[in-house]
Amino acid sequence: MSEVFRSYVNTVRREFADQPLNIEAVNDNPYDFFEKWFDEAVGAEVLDPYAMTLATVNEQGRPGACVVYMRDISENGLVFYTNYNSRKGKDLEKNPAVSVNFFWVELDRQIRFTGIAEKASESLSDQYFSKRPRESRISAWASDQSLPIPNREHLEERFKYFENKFKDKEVTRPQHWGGYLIKPDNIEFWQGRPNRLHDRIVFYKAKDGSWAKKRLSP
Repeated sequence: MSEVFRSYVNTVRREFADQPLNIEAVNDNPYDFFEKWFDEAVGAEVLDPYAMTLATVNEQGRPGACVVYMRDISENGLVFYTNYNSRKGKDLEKNPAVSVNFFWVELDRQIRFTGIAEKASESLSDQYFSKRPRESRISAWASDQSLPIPNREHLEERFKYFENKFKDKEVTRPQHWGGYLIKPDNIEFWQGRPNRLHDRIVFYKAKDGSWAKKRLSP
């Protein structure tokens, strides 16, 4: 790796917008405030505002992260879908602790949900799977996610195999594919500010199960 590149990476800087986040202006319910920020992200034409970085930890204590899509949200938590036999699926089988982070660079905002993930109900997974494009449903059958394959042709051949198998038939959901519900006990809203004096408001579950909030130092 060249010294020029390393020097460039170390000197890249940009200043954040001066858009304040006051604790008095934040809803008492973090999901209501998330909805407000999400609507603003859509209005600002953020690319894939529902994309979130998912962090899991395996049984050896090694973390892993990848980008997934939030496909549902309620006051029960956030839902995403994946292959249960994937790396992240195997991580969650051994350790349900999870964290996800939304980063909307256009607005200098991050939102982090931390808590426990559990498998969503089969009915919810079936309902979502049935709404996916047919080709995406076939791909769920064709891909042994996270397992090594010899080449691209192998994957395309498996797709053709299942395409023929389900010809003129409904593509049902495979049992190894479905949703996870992330039930957070900590939700943090981060607003970038000038001079790295960022605003951070965190919601956390109180002993009675209600949400409390406080400001954190950046």
